[in-house]
Parts: sequence; structure tokens; C-alpha cells
Amino acid sequence: MVNVIGLGYIGLPTALMMASHGIEVIGTDYNKELVATLNAGKTTFKEDGLDELFQNALNAGIKFTTEYQETDTYIVSVPTPYDKFSKKVDACYVVAAVKEVMKVCLKGATVVIESTVSPGTIDRFVRPAIEEAGFKIGEDINLVHAPERIIPGNMVYELYHNNRTIGADDKAIGEKVKEYYASFCLGEIVVTSIRTAEMTKVVENTFRAVNIAFANELARICRHDNMDVYEIIKICNMHPRVNILQPGPGVGGHCISVDPWFLVGDYPRLAKVIDESMKTNDAQPEYVLNRIYEIMEANGIADNRKVGLYGLTYKENVDDCRESPTLQMLESQERHLARPLKVYDPFITCDVVKNQFHNFDEFPNDVDLVVVMVKHAQIIENQEKLRGKIILDCCNVIHMEGEKIYHI
Repeated sequence: MVNVIGLGYIGLPTALMMASHGIEVIGTDYNKELVATLNAGKTTFKEDGLDELFQNALNAGIKFTTEYQETDTYIVSVPTPYDKFSKKVDACYVVAAVKEVMKVCLKGATVVIESTVSPGTIDRFVRPAIEEAGFKIGEDINLVHAPERIIPGNMVYELYHNNRTIGADDKAIGEKVKEYYASFCLGEIVVTSIRTAEMTKVVENTFRAVNIAFANELARICRHDNMDVYEIIKICNMHPRVNILQPGPGVGGHCISVDPWFLVGDYPRLAKVIDESMKTNDAQPEYVLNRIYEIMEANGIADNRKVGLYGLTYKENVDDCRESPTLQMLESQERHLARPLKVYDPFITCDVVKNQFHNFDEFPNDVDLVVVMVKHAQIIENQEKLRGKIILDCCNVIHMEGEKIYHI
């Protein structure tokens, strides 16, 4: 039996996928309300294909509880935030989960850390926690790192099709854990060392962050001299060895906006390009706020109650607003003691911020300037509802002839 610890955006889909493919699974989470919701037959977030996967797992006998289980295999999938001052990973949740596992696990059990951590985190924090509990790693406990590689909005598909990396002290143990993931994963599964597995996941997200920063910086350069950044990127990408990303209002979520800081925190004298790239991305919401001010000035809009933000989530067509550019921008605005802007997002049904609307038809009323922060399918398919408004399109998705449309 596999005990999956942490039933959030990564742990829950992983538990459901394994249960749906013949593995006995019990999911554990300290959040009583979350566990109660799952036991009531409801999922805790929106995701294409998740409800069907959830039903398949229920039919296969998956169980949910707040208690850690006595078994021989654990998958730890809990959050790994970073210290915003030191930029280093905060492994407290991982360590806490491992300590709880040590209280109930069988001798010879395998502990799989699925949470994303910086290189060396398992050596510095996880191994000592296991040894302090009186276990000898490699004899009493086997340690594995199997970082996830999926993205909200496409989780179920990517769980099936993405390649995976498994890091283990003992290759034979790594191959055994590989069998669990191979029960559903159609991609290639590579077995390597723990530190290599730690590094590869962080590097993947760092690569993406640096490329996003280049696009955002290019947008600022083009804005400075009144050039069309989208046209420039389009032409440059015609070159067979060039693939520039699209600029945007910032970077959010719990991967690309967080993981690269692990390398900056651990290697401050070496990670110079990464450091500057992250600063560029982190400053992008403030840059958008300045663009809003410029557009208000240019169009004689003196009251920020006439400005509305479309989109609260960190990416399109998901209900996840962790570290979203919109939230970052509103926090920046609040620090300047400004009145909060109107906000609407079709995927966020509960109140997350002040002045939040829940009806798309009501949202544009009494708004002169609409800022498109997220390219949800809804706004792309219903952009005619913005006709007559001044638009700041941060995603380059609004295309209406005769309308006043600005870009970042």
C-alpha cells in the first residue's frame, strides 16, 4: 500500500492516478476540511479530467484520512516555499511530514520525496530527520526523490505522458519505485542519483523563468522606443534556431516563480543571470501598474474606480491564483495606499480580494479601462463585450478593429 502525504495540486492527482491503475492508495492530509470534502465525493480544485479520474480512484477503493498509515511506501508531496529574504528553500513541511512518517513506518520502508527541493536539501534536512528518529538509511529506510513535472490546466494528460526522473541512493530501489509510476506513466522514466533529480527539476523551471524574463525585458525595450514587440518576436521566431516566448504581466504559480530562487539562495555568487531574470519577472506586475497609470493619464481617466482587472489566476483556465501577477500587482497598489481596482475572474468563485466581481456581464459596467491579465478562454471567446472600452491587453489576445487597445 502507498500512503500519499499531502493532497494538494500535486499529491491528489498522483494519488488518484496510482489508485486508478491498480495500486492500493491511502491519501493523508492534515487539513480536516479538505479530507472531509474528498470523503464526501468531491474534488477540491478544478482540472480537466480530474473528476473522472477521481471517480475511477473511488471505484478502485482509494481512501482519504488525516492519519499517517503503517505501510512500506510513502510519497511525500507537500509545499516547499522559499524564504523571501535569504531566497533559500524552506523545507519545514517536508521535514515535518518525514518525521511523522518515521513514527509509523515499517522497517525497510521507502520514502519518496515528490516535493520540489533545491539540490542538497534532502542531504541537509531529510536525512538528518530520518537518522534522528533512529533509522539507518539504506537498511531501515530507503530514500528516493521523484519530482513531479506537471502543470495546472493539463495535469491529467501530463501525468500520463510526461517523462519523469527518479533519484535514489540504491538503483534497485529506484527501479522498484519506477514500477509504481510506470503503472500509468507512458513517458520515459530515468533513474539517477538523488542530487541529480533535485537539480534537474529546479533547472527545468529556471530555464523557463530566464526565457520569460528575456521576453519581458524585450517588451520594455520595445516600449521605450515605440516598437512592436509582438511583430519583432514573430519575425525572430521564423529563424529555425530562435524561439522567443511571449511577454506577459508577470510570473506566478508555485514553480517558475519560486524554484529558481533556490539556486540564487544556494549559489548567490554564481547564479547572476538567474538572479537578474527573477528580479525582472518579479518587477513585471509593477511595470504593468505603471502602464495602467500611463494609459489613464493619456485618456483623461482620473478615478481608478474606472479601471477593471480581468483575471486573478496565475495562468489561463485554472482556478489556482497562488503568486499570481494580479495579486502581486494589487499588493503593490495597496502599499501605495491606493483604492483597490475592480477584479473579475471566471474561475475564482469565492472572494479572494477586495472589490471582486463574480458576474462577467456586470464587471465592465462603469469601467472605462479593462486590463486583461489572464488569457482565459472566456475573454478570448467574448471579447466583443469589451467593445467601447479602452483595453490594456497584457496577453496579446484581444483583436478588435477600431478599438483603442494598448499593450505592455
